Order: sequence, then structure tokens, then C-alpha cells
Amino acid sequence: MSKEQEGLIELVGQEYTKWFYDNAAPSVSGKPILNGEGILTRGEFINKCKTNPEFSEKWGLKIEERELTDVERYTIARQYGLCPKYSNIRLENCTEEEHYNKFNVPTKLITITYNNKTIESYE
Repeated sequence: MSKEQEGLIELVGQEYTKWFYDNAAPSVSGKPILNGEGILTRGEFINKCKTNPEFSEKWGLKIEERELTDVERYTIARQYGLCPKYSNIRLENCTEEEHYNKFNVPTKLITITYNNKTIESYE
């Protein structure tokens, strides 16, 4: 993820944390709970935004990840000069995927939308 995307996730995560502590009640162990659950970790929060549309909508944070096709990887490689000149000629004895992997061409697109602002990055 890009630093800008990380910043958005951090911002929304802080809003979630504040909301949780404002609405939670102490449990027997002393840790706050809400609806029988403890506070989500950062990873759990991100995963829930990715997989639970209702939760994602509540926090206004939409996180989508998808694998890039070989055509998209080719376009990125050419656009950013990630492969050697004439990269349409693959390395010998190597699949297209292996060729792109050798030159660290991204395999995944990450799209984050928050407050009608969309940020895309590649991994």
C-alpha cells in the first residue's frame, strides 16, 4: 500500500478506536467490550473492511485488492520501464509470469476509497 493509503487507513482506524471506546463497556477482565466483542486489531479492521460491505460502508472505507492480468502487467512494465528495452521479447525458457516476476512488475492492484477519494497503488 502507498503511504497515502496507509494514512487513510490510520485515520479511519483512529475514528473506529474512538467510537469503540466511547461505546464499549468494561468486561469482567477489565478490557472493554461491545456486543460481546473486543476491539479489532488493525489487521482485523482492514480485513473486515475488505470482506464485510456493511462494516465497510459504516466507516466509509472501501478496500479492494485484485490480481493483475498478464496484459495489465505488460502495460505497467512498458509504461514504467520496468523490463529491459524491447521487453515484448521474453527471457528464454521462461513464462510470461516468470519474466514479469524477474523484473518485479507488480502483481496486485489495491484500491482504497474514502470520502469519495480513490487512491490506487500496485504491489
